[in-house]
Amino acid sequence: SGVKREDLFLTSKVWNDDIRAGRTKEAFAESLERLETDYLDLYLIHWPVEGYIEAWKAMVELYEAGKIKAIGVSNFKEHHLDTLAEEGLMAPMINQVELHPQLPQHELHEYLQDHNIQVEAWSPLMQGKFLEINDFKEIAEKHGKTPSQVVLRWHLDNGIVALPKSVTPARIAENFDVFDFQLDADDLERIDRLATDVRLGPDPDEIDF
Repeated sequence: SGVKREDLFLTSKVWNDDIRAGRTKEAFAESLERLETDYLDLYLIHWPVEGYIEAWKAMVELYEAGKIKAIGVSNFKEHHLDTLAEEGLMAPMINQVELHPQLPQHELHEYLQDHNIQVEAWSPLMQGKFLEINDFKEIAEKHGKTPSQVVLRWHLDNGIVALPKSVTPARIAENFDVFDFQLDADDLERIDRLATDVRLGPDPDEIDF
């Protein structure tokens, strides 16, 4: 691509089958080989399945060896993180969870802030369901923005790293164009009223892959 490696931020995850099989380090090495790089910027445990404690120990060792710049988890609830702490292990640097205006996860978000763990939202645009909610359209018109930009700005205003996915160049550019406005108190209050606490993905305590 002509882009320097240090200008890219590469993230990968150790998948459930590898966690259960105790293959975290092997899976990591396979990811490096496929990506043709000698380090990752971020490596995550994908779900808190059986074996995640040993997987985390292996990831800490990889981090301490300098093979990963940052390590974290995905889809962990408070009690999963408490278990790591009870084992005397370092805290994750990031927890990537389903989080969006209809599932704000206030208690988990507050927990992560208290423990200095960055929250990152997967499916921040609610799998497109924001388009069905008129509030986002009206707030967008008020600011001269699009509904998706309003949703992403909500994440930023709440200190959340948003991870929107798109393969469309125009939408990718649109997703980046959210740093020239802020939502006001009325906007935030209106969006807060949309919370239903309904998940679009699985509950981490009920996963069965």
